[in-house]
Amino acid sequence: MIGGEVKSAHKLSKTDYDDLVKNVLKKIGYDGAGHFTKEQCLHPDEVDVMVFLNEQSPDINQGVDQEDGETGAGDQGIMFGFACAEAEEFMPSAISYARMLCDKVYAYAKANPHELGVDIKTQVTIDYGTKANFENCSPQSIHTIVVSAPCVASMRIKDVRALIMRLILDANLPQALFNPEKTRILINPTGKYVNHSSLHDSGLTGRKLIVDSFGGYSPIGGGAQSSKDYTKVDRSGLYAGRWLAKNIVAAGLAKKCIVQLSYAIGVAKPTSVSVDCMGTNLSSVDDDRLSKFVMENFPLTPNWIRDKFALDKPSKETFLYADVAARGQVGQRDYPWERLDALERFRDLV
Repeated sequence: MIGGEVKSAHKLSKTDYDDLVKNVLKKIGYDGAGHFTKEQCLHPDEVDVMVFLNEQSPDINQGVDQEDGETGAGDQGIMFGFACAEAEEFMPSAISYARMLCDKVYAYAKANPHELGVDIKTQVTIDYGTKANFENCSPQSIHTIVVSAPCVASMRIKDVRALIMRLILDANLPQALFNPEKTRILINPTGKYVNHSSLHDSGLTGRKLIVDSFGGYSPIGGGAQSSKDYTKVDRSGLYAGRWLAKNIVAAGLAKKCIVQLSYAIGVAKPTSVSVDCMGTNLSSVDDDRLSKFVMENFPLTPNWIRDKFALDKPSKETFLYADVAARGQVGQRDYPWERLDALERFRDLV
């Protein structure tokens, strides 16, 4: 089911939407190749596409597209950007390593559909040893790894677990944290997993907010990013907050940073900006000074964020919204809002 509001000069037919959905399913890995039956897994040729699309209310749009060319925030709300010094991506280590594992198993499943399906979940538990280590971004070890992946009916669970164990060992997890002899590794803990896909366990695209952002290490605003355009600050505000927080941490001003932005619908400038380094400040620059500096030096309007990250010009060379929806909204170093191009501005504060 496709539902929502779209304002566009380009009109899609029902056939266009059918083709779009089925092509995406095939690209994900539900290609109907016959390794899984139609009872075991979603097949694109079995899908009925229902379209419930309307145009956005003109009452909302009157505050968004303004006469002076400015763009008002497409909705009210609060957004949080987060960064920490735990991993190379300035992301929490647990979600970084879970993504590494998921990418590894998913790539194998795509290349070997006669063995594994693509409905894969990974989870990593980090042991910090003490609360002080947690607060200072000092993970001690990877305590537990959970990987669940579907397999074809002919495979034995013993063989599935051996295969996925090889993939875990080949996923380039940091040796300083990952000891296969000590880490608890749970692979398909319920047993063999054949029936899979949204045919058996459905979810709503765009609502995996924690997984899409910081894995529970940070507050979130509550609004989804996927499917929203860049005038919706649920999306653009998250990107701006993440960019600011990452540059603050990478500049050496703190080990952790939360940037909170709030907006009013139809108003371009944020109604508030707050920087919270969670007591991990590494210089004389405190949170009050950082908050004031960000508020005074970065406009943070929808138009400014759009232009800063070229959100209106997605491309294969920069980023694609479909790719972002699949890989997570933040933490991938090739996204424009992950660039470390404000380091000197923040270092000059010291």
